[in-house]
Amino acid sequence: MNKKLFNILTSGVIALSIGACTKKLDLSPETNLTDAGFWKSPNDLILACNELYQSLPTITNNVNAIWTNDGYSTSPNGISDGTRAVPVTDNAFNIPYALIRKANTILEKSAGITGDQALIRRYKGEAYFFRAFGYTELVKRYGDVPLLLRTFDVFDSLAYPHRTNREVVLDSVYKDLDSAAASLPLASALATAEYGRITRNAALALVSRTGLHEGTRNKYHATGDPLKHFNRAMAATDELMALNYHTIFTYAAVPDSSYFYLFQYAGNGAGNRENILARLYGASPTNSISEHNYTRQQLDVGVVIATRSMMDAYLWKDGLPTGQSAFTKNQDSSRAEFVDRDPRIGMTVFSKGVWGFTTPWVPTFNTAPTGYKVRKYATSQDWASQQSFNHHIVMRFGEVLLNYAELKYEMNGSITDAELDASINRLRARAKMPNLTNAFVTTNNLNMLDELRRERRVELAYEGEFRYWDLIRWKTAETELPQAIKGSKIFPGETALPPANPPLDANGFVIVQAADRRSFNPARDYWWPFPTNETGLNPNLSQNPNW
Repeated sequence: MNKKLFNILTSGVIALSIGACTKKLDLSPETNLTDAGFWKSPNDLILACNELYQSLPTITNNVNAIWTNDGYSTSPNGISDGTRAVPVTDNAFNIPYALIRKANTILEKSAGITGDQALIRRYKGEAYFFRAFGYTELVKRYGDVPLLLRTFDVFDSLAYPHRTNREVVLDSVYKDLDSAAASLPLASALATAEYGRITRNAALALVSRTGLHEGTRNKYHATGDPLKHFNRAMAATDELMALNYHTIFTYAAVPDSSYFYLFQYAGNGAGNRENILARLYGASPTNSISEHNYTRQQLDVGVVIATRSMMDAYLWKDGLPTGQSAFTKNQDSSRAEFVDRDPRIGMTVFSKGVWGFTTPWVPTFNTAPTGYKVRKYATSQDWASQQSFNHHIVMRFGEVLLNYAELKYEMNGSITDAELDASINRLRARAKMPNLTNAFVTTNNLNMLDELRRERRVELAYEGEFRYWDLIRWKTAETELPQAIKGSKIFPGETALPPANPPLDANGFVIVQAADRRSFNPARDYWWPFPTNETGLNPNLSQNPNW
């Protein structure tokens, strides 16, 4: 085990966020507290739990769409082009184990704290949630991983841990989430000032996400029992939906654009009941607790840009795909493919003429070689300051509804119209798209599972790493990821800085990355490699196959 991770897992000192001793989620800068004089009161426990929130995914995770065929960047990433090598160290490994070590410390130290037992129980519930969260991130990447449920020192047998069977780790995850759910308040009971803290609702949502991922992975990779995970996920999803607390966000000022405003400042705060868990950033430039510059990264640099494959995934307004819809049209202008489409296409990707930040948007090929830039999460009011405090959604009810629909189909081989109405048709209604029904699928010779997966792709586009992990669990990465990345047609006079003599496909779409520059090795790439610092210094940690 490398020295850095050894310190992460065995240190008796925990870095803690300092702030007012209240239950409010405090985002103040960190300082170090040692055990001496600490771990005395429930307020100490709250301060310790505040540090766990720093491990939540950040808004820059949205950039990881470039690992897939939905996104592209001029900066190579090693995953989509197949050039990834075994790293010496990797935050994908280090950060979850740092989180787990902190959660273990909190759970152990809480035993010696006196005071309000209900409060102590609640914050132990937060630690259980975050420990489970850390392991879900590890298991989906590495499979079997060391299961560490207590702190230890250099002389402990856990200092050089073996890998634990993935299913055993997941059993521990579910147990922790059960403990969290039993200890945490419902979102409906949360004070406004506590918005952003973990709730029972978040624990249920994480079971829903984890059970769907691991169940479908077992099913399509033939690596274990899928039903065990499906049943867990379905029970949690049913319970969460039955609470009747969460709903689909509607922006009253511009209801037809509610999907767009969900990812703007209008979607921040406790009033948005679609959000189940969000990573909070500071409130204003004068209260710069935590900020990001994702808007400028999107538009100035094009850290993630949309692709032809993503654009083709959007249905036309009659609910049919390109080629089947009577609205299908050849792209004869920059705007054409946005007309008569699922409105989410224009709320996710900039179309020509939509207000950008200082001028109407024009496809600009120097920073967006495909001709498409992502509009989701781009906040115009943050353009000049180059800083943003827009919150990042970690879990939302829209995902839960998509989980519900997919679980129903995977468990039963079918889904009823009533189940569709209870789930994805609620998302389609917000987008002003027609309902999906079994009769519609049959009449138009569609495949229901394909349509459920399409809905997930479109609704969750450019939100974290959803698309990548969906392709991994469905075992379709080996066919999807090696395909060429293409973009728009180029229309003289309608675009800025178009490339000179770019390669085009037979239909005139620009090819920005040829298929021979992309690769996915199914014998290797469905699991990630452990860093060499870990395998080199821990003889009990075996490497994943073919790395």
